[in-house]
Amino acid sequence: MSKLFKNLVKVTPLVLGASVAAAGSAVAQTMPGTPQLKIDPAAQQQLDRIQSAQNSQQINTSVYQGSMSQVTSVNQLRDVSPTAWAYEALRSLVERYGCIVGYPDRTFRGDRATTRWEFAAGLNACLNVMERLIQDGVGVLREDIDKLKRLVQEFESELAALGARVDNLEQRVAFLENNQFSTTTKLRGEVIFSIADSWGGQASITNTDGTVTDGSNQDQTQAVFNNRVRLNFETSFTGKDLLRTRLQAGNFNTTFNQNGPTRTNMTRLAYDDGRDNDVTIDDLFYRAPIGTPFGKITVWVGANQLNLDDVFITANPFLADSGTGALSRGQRYNNIVFRGPSGVGAAVRFNIGDVFQVTGTYLADGGTNGASNPNPGSGLFNGSYSAGAQVGFSFIKFADINFVYVYSYQTAASMSSGLFGNVSSPLTERPFGNVGTTANRFGLQASAQVIPGVLNLAAWGGYANASATGVNNAIGDDNTNIWSWNLNLSVLDLFAEGAALSLGGGQVPRSDKEDGTSYMVEAQYKFPVTKNILITPGAYAIFNANNRNNDTIFVGVLRTTFRF
Repeated sequence: MSKLFKNLVKVTPLVLGASVAAAGSAVAQTMPGTPQLKIDPAAQQQLDRIQSAQNSQQINTSVYQGSMSQVTSVNQLRDVSPTAWAYEALRSLVERYGCIVGYPDRTFRGDRATTRWEFAAGLNACLNVMERLIQDGVGVLREDIDKLKRLVQEFESELAALGARVDNLEQRVAFLENNQFSTTTKLRGEVIFSIADSWGGQASITNTDGTVTDGSNQDQTQAVFNNRVRLNFETSFTGKDLLRTRLQAGNFNTTFNQNGPTRTNMTRLAYDDGRDNDVTIDDLFYRAPIGTPFGKITVWVGANQLNLDDVFITANPFLADSGTGALSRGQRYNNIVFRGPSGVGAAVRFNIGDVFQVTGTYLADGGTNGASNPNPGSGLFNGSYSAGAQVGFSFIKFADINFVYVYSYQTAASMSSGLFGNVSSPLTERPFGNVGTTANRFGLQASAQVIPGVLNLAAWGGYANASATGVNNAIGDDNTNIWSWNLNLSVLDLFAEGAALSLGGGQVPRSDKEDGTSYMVEAQYKFPVTKNILITPGAYAIFNANNRNNDTIFVGVLRTTFRF
């Protein structure tokens, strides 16, 4: 290593601190009688292009400029003491040339490693300063100019390469500007290919009037190949807000639900959205943050399919997502509190630091008889709705716990969707038949990486008290208690980065009107083939399906998720 380069290493933090811009032009003119900097014409040409690109905002200079601020005295830098070996050099740069900047917290961070690229950028920033001083008639020491000339020669190749990179960036930016879909909108897509089959026969059903529809012990299902497609148009007007418009299609029809061969909704797949591949508008909502002196506020306004799990924190980070999480619908999150009337409405979350958050929401049913229907018993405030709040805590970096309360009201017309989104038995979903029903719902959820980056545990417990609001001779008791719980663990980065082995299970929501209790367990392994392709083989089992003494039903799944 040359003596010159050793000196460069010593002064690297000093020059890096001067990186007010990603690049600057070389000294062009001087006052008469003042020594002139001479730079290789090719390097000068490259620097001019860098300056031009910077001025037209075609290159991102935030790494050097946006995150730093000018200082007028070295004493303003909190982490530079008079005993530091570079103190005098820093003071010289500040007092003689104003050629130094600091971070917003008034630190210099002189121990941070730098690259020759960063050094070259900082060098040109100093050249900018000296050029300005010379043009203003301010004296510049000859020895400093000689040092800069040697530095320019030493880093000539880096400066030329910077110009080539800028040329490449200019071409890429021009191409993107001419071919971009929108200046504010990004397209994000998800496609699911799913092969699944079930074994174990049909489940018996306990009806609301107490009668039982017997199932069959014979396996009636065939292997199926389903798909779901989601195209999300994500628009941001400020860089921090989000307007989501989703187009969705799928072909699940009666796959493993109560109307299919299994005769129970407990076997439903987590992603069984869409019928006959008809394209529909699914999500349509707007989310925006609001900064305040007391903390961050996030606001949601939903026109369609803004659901409770969109605004509340589910505390089940590795299984909650329908495309990459659990394979079964019942294992995604706490169905007692995160499923209910929803779709249209608003929500607000108040964060105090990174530890505490409070969320409140009012969501009306977005169906045919919901918020868009002006008839009595419908509309935004006279139809089915959910109103609730969540209080959450993050005690450490990888641990969350929250409590949720939701009050829901469902009209008789909307009871076909069930109290909990049809994930449990017909009697639990409609304990009083198709009559108006209210429910007070309570949920406690928690998640923690007990071994950070290796093992995650999550659990929830849910309770609901449901009451009938109409008169129905078949009801009998017009009040019922419903319980549910679940526990799961995920082993992270198993055999591959981004992979996860997940095991979980618990009690499916059960009304005290039932004469049995259903349980389910699931095991799956998510394997990332590439950054955008995820394969998830797995299986889940339902014990005492529909809360009856039925044979155990098994479902095997191979899901492939494409994201782009």
